[in-house]
Amino acid sequence: MGTERPLAGVRVLDLTNVLAGPFACYHLGLMGAEVSKVERPGSGDLARQLGADPARNAAGMGISFLAQNAGKKSVTLNLKAAEGRDLLHRLVSDADVLVENYRPGVMDRLGVGYHALRATRPELIYCAISGFGQDGPWRDYPAYDQIVQGVSGVMSLTGDGDSAPLRVGYPLADTIGGMTAAFAIASALTDRPRGTILDVSMTEAVLATMGWVVSNHLIGGVEPLPQGNENVTSAPSGTFATADAPINIAANRQEQWEALARHLGRETLLAHPDYATREGRKAHREALRAELETVLRTRSAADWVRELSALGIPTGPVLSVPDALVSDQIAGRAFVQAQRLASGEDVALTGSPVMVDGARLGPGGPPPKLGADNAEVYGSLGLDAAARSRLTREGVI
Repeated sequence: MGTERPLAGVRVLDLTNVLAGPFACYHLGLMGAEVSKVERPGSGDLARQLGADPARNAAGMGISFLAQNAGKKSVTLNLKAAEGRDLLHRLVSDADVLVENYRPGVMDRLGVGYHALRATRPELIYCAISGFGQDGPWRDYPAYDQIVQGVSGVMSLTGDGDSAPLRVGYPLADTIGGMTAAFAIASALTDRPRGTILDVSMTEAVLATMGWVVSNHLIGGVEPLPQGNENVTSAPSGTFATADAPINIAANRQEQWEALARHLGRETLLAHPDYATREGRKAHREALRAELETVLRTRSAADWVRELSALGIPTGPVLSVPDALVSDQIAGRAFVQAQRLASGEDVALTGSPVMVDGARLGPGGPPPKLGADNAEVYGSLGLDAAARSRLTREGVI
């Protein structure tokens, strides 16, 4: 990687809260963009009060905030105040991107929607992230990750016949929506001349990631059903019991299936009429699982992962999140990095999932305290200390 990151010089105004928008802007920042987080005076991003540590929440530096706001600047701004809206126009005048996740229509009602801001900055890339999109009968409905997981069909597919519908165990819709927004913004930055509005629906972003499931229904007429830990496209492909812990095996190709059966000493299964073809194995996957587990249960997960992987059979342990983070693979590639807070405390944060020229991209600084950069940012607009003090007293910043 050269001396500059790919998005160096790009200026982003992050008017978002909680997760989808902050996640998008965090990843733009990891790629080198200068991100200024524009927050409500007094309280800021709701994520500042969220997370597993009540003391951090009370201090406005909740773990949920720390997770995706490192490297950003923080300024406070009241968009309900006329002077606040004027200041936003001034901030926009040299910005490349503005990201917001208010309910559709809110920014327009405040007088700072896309068309109003475009008059100030025609080259502005304006990205609006919402649960359902900027139009349609659901546009005004409130939507958090839980809601989107339900309406997108994700919950109907998660779990098995007894446990579905089941929520995916992390904010899937928020993070997919955020990454979709970051991709769209990065794409729009290449356009000439610049200047566009991006309408990102979290629901549509999630549905887009369900391509095989959606296409099997639209084209093949297949009703999507929960499959538990099984891969519906192949068998044996799923989670299997061993002597001490479950493992995943994905013998999706014919040669992988044959290598698996031979290594387990179950060559006779290759000639069995129920298992001779892919479709046969899929139709009899439960019986096939039982046959394979008679051998797999005799030895440890670690043994099988090592041996089967060496044979080219995709196999892996089923880890907890803590175990995954300290694994040789993840820890050895510096995915988790330390950032020092203003308090002097070091906290561990994840960097970019992308390596650029062999280098891991991490945040350029710690997560900011609320309004930490008011003096710098508003000072650059020509507001002296007396003006900033007045605006603070009046609740504008």
